[in-house]
Amino acid sequence: MLNRAGLGQCTQTKGTTQQAAGHRVARGSGVTGLAADVAEGVLRGAETLGGVVVSPFAEPTIRLGVTGLARAGKTVFITSLVANLMQRGRMAQLSAERDGRIEAAYLQPQPDDTVPRFDFENHLGAVTGPEPHWPESTRSISELRLSLRIRPSGLFGGLTGPRVLHLDIIDYPGEWLLDLALLDRDYTSWSRDVLARIEPREEAKAFRAALQTAEPEARHDEPRAQALAAAFAAYLQAARAAGYSDCTPGRFLLPGDLAGSPVLTFAPLPETSAPRGSLAREMARRFDAYKAQVVRPFFRDHFARIDRQVVLVDALGALHAGPRAMEDLRRSMADILAAFRPGTNGVLSQILRGKRVEKILFAATKADHLHHLQHPRLTALIEALTQEARDRARFAGAETAALSLASLRATTEELRMHDGAELPCVRGILEETGRAAALFPGRLPEDPSHVLTPARQGAERWLDGSYAAMRFAPQPLTLKSGDGPPHIRLDRAAEFLFGDRL
Repeated sequence: MLNRAGLGQCTQTKGTTQQAAGHRVARGSGVTGLAADVAEGVLRGAETLGGVVVSPFAEPTIRLGVTGLARAGKTVFITSLVANLMQRGRMAQLSAERDGRIEAAYLQPQPDDTVPRFDFENHLGAVTGPEPHWPESTRSISELRLSLRIRPSGLFGGLTGPRVLHLDIIDYPGEWLLDLALLDRDYTSWSRDVLARIEPREEAKAFRAALQTAEPEARHDEPRAQALAAAFAAYLQAARAAGYSDCTPGRFLLPGDLAGSPVLTFAPLPETSAPRGSLAREMARRFDAYKAQVVRPFFRDHFARIDRQVVLVDALGALHAGPRAMEDLRRSMADILAAFRPGTNGVLSQILRGKRVEKILFAATKADHLHHLQHPRLTALIEALTQEARDRARFAGAETAALSLASLRATTEELRMHDGAELPCVRGILEETGRAAALFPGRLPEDPSHVLTPARQGAERWLDGSYAAMRFAPQPLTLKSGDGPPHIRLDRAAEFLFGDRL
């Protein structure tokens, strides 16, 4: 149950049972689902067994995955987390720091030579420099290794000497994570669900018009396929800008070096008994290729090796976008959790099933956009929003938590009189104008069901009023020696995610 007595509460649940997890490969990928699962399980087991054998002689490592959907603040979270672990003056809620057990923290070369390095130094300079600005958002996978030298506690701590723990932080777009749910879908069912979901959306108007002349049963024509895929990609971009979360396939939004390739040239089509060589058959083949050549390698090479995970959520942005965006975000959170294979990383389970995510934190970002008097309501909202996802994780044996935080505090608080009453406001520099302003964003409901229920019921707007969306720029900082950037509850997030290993 949510503890509403404090302003920095963090709710946790832990399960005791474990369920098998796996993914089928849809027909057409070239490998049967059972064979793919067996092969992947054997490979994961072999890799993990090697880790188990050498672990007594190697320095321990935690692989922390950081993801979130658009505008959730992944880059700023990692930048501030690393900066505050290196300069720990603001990390009072991290027990290892409070007890004086962290002797040093330093960056080292990352272990994965083929993954780009997270550009920590430039990102930190962006938010702490003389003209602070938000850094570039996540567009691909990147990694950073932070090593912590820790003084052991306990009776024999003085005999063993300091030990080193490596924290490998893996940053990747949340849209790629949502793609993992596609592994259990075939083209026909995926198309059916997408077309039903986008039917009422104004952002899909142009794509729906393109479907009217698509002729799925006609012989495949590449210019027509490219035009249809481009219209679908344009819809996904517009939907994301409007606040929707279910914008898959994710590589349509962040194509990178795959731009223009056949694996990104498909779109959902109405169900039909299309003959061989038709447009619909080719679209289905490319959908299967996307799963086999893009989604599955990401799962195998990166995602399946994560120990702990934080999912950042822009709940305030969804609230501003309206009930449909809020319901879409709730469904997306459940889809995200389905990809995690959560559970406990016991030695036997590692060998038999591969590693599972042990801890998952769902964090509502941009808590600094609200006065601290409303933080308990934001925490309650993210807890309710992720309830279905956390229930699945608890059943599988993973430990979960939900909290609200601000990775980099960009505002100050003040109370203003209005119509004889005090309004809890926040003051900051508006990103659009560069001018300082004090704003009242509206009151979050004390009971989250007051927004989640209308969202589930398909309401088009909030009955109790609107919620303002504010975009604040980072403020100029003057940091004292030993202090990292100012934040809200970042130390509590760190304590939950890896405090037990410190």
